[in-house]
Amino acid sequence: MTQTMITDWARGDIFGLDFPAHPEALQGAGPEFLTRTFRASGALAADNRVTRITRLDEWRLGGTGVKALLSVEYERDAPGLARDLFVKFSRNFHDKVRDSGSYHMPSEVRLANLSRDPDFPVAVPKCFFADIEQATLTGVIITERIGYGQGAIEPHHPKCMDHLLPDPLAHYSSLVANLARLSGTHRSGRLGKTVERDFPFDLDMLVARRPPFDLSLLVKRIGRLAEFILQYPHLFPAHIADRAFLAEFCAAAPLVANQQEEMLRFLYGRPDMIALCHMNANIDNAWFWREPDGALRSGLIDWGSVGQISVAQSIWGCIGAAEPETHDRHLEKLLELFAAEYARAGGPLLDPGELAQHLEMHVMMSALHMTTAPPAILRELPDPHTAADRFDPIFTERETARVQLKVTIALLNMWRRRDLGQHLRAEASWRR
Repeated sequence: MTQTMITDWARGDIFGLDFPAHPEALQGAGPEFLTRTFRASGALAADNRVTRITRLDEWRLGGTGVKALLSVEYERDAPGLARDLFVKFSRNFHDKVRDSGSYHMPSEVRLANLSRDPDFPVAVPKCFFADIEQATLTGVIITERIGYGQGAIEPHHPKCMDHLLPDPLAHYSSLVANLARLSGTHRSGRLGKTVERDFPFDLDMLVARRPPFDLSLLVKRIGRLAEFILQYPHLFPAHIADRAFLAEFCAAAPLVANQQEEMLRFLYGRPDMIALCHMNANIDNAWFWREPDGALRSGLIDWGSVGQISVAQSIWGCIGAAEPETHDRHLEKLLELFAAEYARAGGPLLDPGELAQHLEMHVMMSALHMTTAPPAILRELPDPHTAADRFDPIFTERETARVQLKVTIALLNMWRRRDLGQHLRAEASWRR
């Protein structure tokens, strides 16, 4: 890890106010800064103020920019005025690799401010202040803190630990319904012109942002992935750790790479399937609670790089780390749920079969980017033979290894079970 030049303050493009760029600067800014910005955003009444910071601790888990847990006191408490807050900075001045992810923040800041609309269609943590200095990608978001494990709210569910998740279908159904409500509400026009202004859709830019594959390097890495699976078959389902299937996958990968731009233009060229979407509504980027009648509800966090994309891409961003059994047994049901909720929210009527085709093609292209899995797993688990299987407790504390392994399994399971190679054939329907 290498440090970059530290910036203490930046000036926001939205509110025109100076804001701190890291926890130490926030501590120095004190209650006066919080009072000024919370009033500017409308989160705090003009006749109220923050009187004291009672807690400010850096939260050292995952992500790119630095995060912190903040607790405050107010001169006067009021409904919706949370004392326990969460602070997300775009920058990480002590780690250049993490700091390079600051480009995720601008759209997340815009979404945080949009979510203050009382008619926003999905539950999100209440935004107290969010702003960005676009020129330096220095930003901050301050929201209420979700009380995981408190009251009716379930404990936080880690990514790729669905074998410990009670009733996975209910949880993913709640998430998929939320995604459909967000996207359908956007397509209905009820979010106004803000989305088109702050989250513009540019097909050519989306295609251009996908650099072409180096085919010789891709072939090498795909081969290394297949060798890894065959070397450690106990970590994979038997139908994936199958030599014939892996040979078929290795042969198909370069064909997908050669047709990447054509596939992208097909996926992004269906206007009815382009909408404002959460990019990564996986189980760990949400919170869940039970209503008095027992119904499971959810809210969404971590809106980095939110924007207008294919709804199929958003669905995979939600279910792509689920256990393969969830895809095998429930994918059609989840796609039908999305289509129904999308239309109910005011979006166009979608054919679940066409939605499945778009999802499959997105999965094909995503699979080519999982060739980094073997070295990532081996960095955290130098001898995979020490794990009994992919559910071994050894993966509990080795998040990168666990996620890389489980997402690879999910992608290859979809490829095998749903015969994704069909989209490469000359008579494939998407080519017509």
